[in-house]
Amino acid sequence: MHDARRVAMISMHTSPLATPGSGDAGGMNVYVLEVAKELAKRSTEVEIFTRATSSEQPPQVSVTDGVTVHHVSAGPYEGLRKEQLPAQMCAFTASVLHAEAYRPEGYYDIVHSHYWLSGQVGWVAAERWQIPLLHSMHTMAKVKNLTLAAGDAPEPFERVMGEEQVVAAADGLIANTETEAEDLIALYDADPTSITVALPGVDLGAFTPGSQSAARHRYGFDDDDVILLFVGRIQPLKAPDVLVAAAAQLLAQRPELRPRLKVVINGGPSGSGIERAGDLPALIDSLGMGDVVRMMDPVSRDALPDLYRAADLVVVPSYSESFGLVAVEAQACGTPVVASRVGGLTTAVADAGILVAGHDPRDYATALEQVLLAPSRLSALSLAARDHAEQFSWAATADATREAYHRSLDSRPVLLRRYA
Repeated sequence: MHDARRVAMISMHTSPLATPGSGDAGGMNVYVLEVAKELAKRSTEVEIFTRATSSEQPPQVSVTDGVTVHHVSAGPYEGLRKEQLPAQMCAFTASVLHAEAYRPEGYYDIVHSHYWLSGQVGWVAAERWQIPLLHSMHTMAKVKNLTLAAGDAPEPFERVMGEEQVVAAADGLIANTETEAEDLIALYDADPTSITVALPGVDLGAFTPGSQSAARHRYGFDDDDVILLFVGRIQPLKAPDVLVAAAAQLLAQRPELRPRLKVVINGGPSGSGIERAGDLPALIDSLGMGDVVRMMDPVSRDALPDLYRAADLVVVPSYSESFGLVAVEAQACGTPVVASRVGGLTTAVADAGILVAGHDPRDYATALEQVLLAPSRLSALSLAARDHAEQFSWAATADATREAYHRSLDSRPVLLRRYA
């Protein structure tokens, strides 16, 4: 079996070093970095190529032994959104190829790209270096377009076509869940034998149950507050508006909760939410929820566990999710989750939380009421949440990823004579 000793990992549109929660930074950032670190522990060196977004970023950052992040110049440092990056793919690709040109022949064994933009770059690099391309979609345009939020713009044909090309070109595809694998087959005509399911993980050492009282005091909440938490980017896809409207409905049904109810929105605008940055504040005002809703900028990864611990429930009302890392992180902290019954959330939450079909705020209000007003059920869900989260680990994700690497290397023996 041929081993993947060195991987060129490509994350063009977002850096694994960025704080998730706004712009283009989200669960994928965490995924790329955590898997890279676990691969390095298994003697697979990882070099991550990402687009530089500041002149102050060093060309290279050594994250840990065996993991290096390369900041690649491609277009202006600031002001470019993900949707504008296709025009910079040529510049980014050229820089990646130049980086390898200074290495000994056969330096990289695998190209592993994340998201379709990176897949286009990885496709060229893998062809140039004559090594396998492994690709992780993370999100898919066809899935998003089937489950659009009201008024949200569909993903453009150019992205759909780009994804189809990458799926066809890749030697292997790494899916987050069985649901994603099924979507790849049904919507993109992917070869089932090329797909490896590698469930994302969670750092069970950092995301742990802890004192809810201490966590609440850290963030300025009272012990008897009833806290509903949303963590994620502010955009229609993630549907924080559903939570706000559900909380308003909950108060209409249970007005006695108003002095204690706190709805915390932790995140910043992203994607189509940038043009609609005023929509959520306007909704909060129109529903008379200004005294209930607290909007916060994204907190650091180190501070995030306490934010989860402070909440009674974490609400993930997304219209689509390839997995739903927020849900697993919250559950690892012992905080139950109420989420949409969509995509990867059916795996991330399963029976350990509450899954709601559709996005009617009244249905979410009913689910919230049934849990918040039943302390014994809330306690049982808290225990189930941690138990469920313990099945997810980045070590297991990395092991499945390495197996996908090995299969792709073994299937291309003609290109591997240098390893004999």
